[in-house]
Amino acid sequence: MIIKTFEFNLLQENTYVVSDDTKECVIIDCGAYYEEERMAITQYIEKEGLKPKRLLCTHGHFDHNFGIDTIFQAYGLRPEIAAEDEYLINDLSDQFKDIVGVPLKRDFPKAGHFFQPDEVIRFGNHELKILKTPGHTPGGVVFYCEEEKVAFSGDTLFRMSVGRTDFKGGSYEDLMNSLKNVVGKLPADTVVYSGHGPKTIIGEELRYNPYLH
Repeated sequence: MIIKTFEFNLLQENTYVVSDDTKECVIIDCGAYYEEERMAITQYIEKEGLKPKRLLCTHGHFDHNFGIDTIFQAYGLRPEIAAEDEYLINDLSDQFKDIVGVPLKRDFPKAGHFFQPDEVIRFGNHELKILKTPGHTPGGVVFYCEEEKVAFSGDTLFRMSVGRTDFKGGSYEDLMNSLKNVVGKLPADTVVYSGHGPKTIIGEELRYNPYLH
């Protein structure tokens, strides 16, 4: 599995392009905001000869979805997200206005698919299990590749920290439950690629992250 990490937009969000030797790929949390960022991700895909199959969203916050219009325009892929976060991904412009003070004048595509219970995302020779992890948002999910022992946690888990729960729809109780009963149950050697900041390892988080004790 090849994982290309991009750090995008004013909130330094992590976008991932995940591929393998078949050249099929998925794009996770496309936060490309500036034109040079949008060009960077499409140029990488073209340079590597990749074939984008899915546009996956860990949750519906604007900083993780700035670039979904670019992916839709370039590859015809609509965002895929948990139904509980549909209200968020339909409201990206107003989310931006609430934080920055001005509306975002872009035409974002509607969600093309809502994750089903126990759904598995398949691309190339790999599978990503969808783990429901509400808390940061009602529909937050983690994408987990058991074979590679890799997880993409969005804003559920960061290195030695966790996502905020004071936004609309957030729940500290739900987040703690997700961390204890879902994320914390992953194998200790699972590498976690977060929505912001550096990657981490489940074992280290269980040992040192105060929110997982």
